[in-house]
Amino acid sequence: MSAIDGLPPLREVIATHELSAKKSLGQNFLLDLNLTAKIARQAGDLAGMDVLEIGPGPGGLTRGLLAEGARRVLAIEKDARCLPALAEIAAAYPGRLEVIEGDALQVDPLQHLTPPIAICANLPYNVGTELLVRWLTPESWPPFWQTLTLMFQREVAERIVAQPGSKAYGRLAVLSQWRADARIVLSLPPGAFTPPPKVSSAVVHLRALPEPRFPAEQKVLERVVAAAFNQRRKMLRAALKGLAPDIEDRLQAAGIAPTDRAEQVSLEQFCALARTLA
Repeated sequence: MSAIDGLPPLREVIATHELSAKKSLGQNFLLDLNLTAKIARQAGDLAGMDVLEIGPGPGGLTRGLLAEGARRVLAIEKDARCLPALAEIAAAYPGRLEVIEGDALQVDPLQHLTPPIAICANLPYNVGTELLVRWLTPESWPPFWQTLTLMFQREVAERIVAQPGSKAYGRLAVLSQWRADARIVLSLPPGAFTPPPKVSSAVVHLRALPEPRFPAEQKVLERVVAAAFNQRRKMLRAALKGLAPDIEDRLQAAGIAPTDRAEQVSLEQFCALARTLA
């Protein structure tokens, strides 16, 4: 890709700007531009799309998104050391890359984006789950984004797509699958990164549904799921007793046995229970 966009290889960029990855920022850089382009392609057809990227670092995925035809990329980067490298990419793609220095948990990207919008990012490990939950739980639905294409630790990715009955099934699976279609589209070994993390990684693609898969009030569902999985070893009648004095009756009305544990309950049943508590 360096031949396509006329920019130097990422190893050269990192050496020029002295960009050693910082553990405190959850950084692990992907240096293979063929791989970053492959991740960008997992986001689908980006022509006519604005793309939000969190934690671009030296800009490997950023270059992939632009080369794959994204209309515009808004990159939010907390590490000021990366800004000169990103400025070089912006110069190579005039008018198509905007970089904001800041914390993705604090910046409102909607002021800088025009629909349709996709989110594609190699998320810093220390904020990835929190950002995903925020994007899945806005007050109104459908959300501002159409798709999420996100890299996580493999363990987190498996929790997003997990089914009832598995150890990975929990809050992330319920919230993700309630409002989106979620699937793992790419796996990456530790050696793909610099420095190599201690765990494997995976890219998850989520496509927003026009409306939630089953009716439920979001805040009620979140409260039910949080209580259920915070004490996942307990029977639900015990784990959820603080939600209502007649919780056993409500569980049975939702088709759930009071002696079931959280990992045995389907998304549809959780939504039914939330409706009894609304």
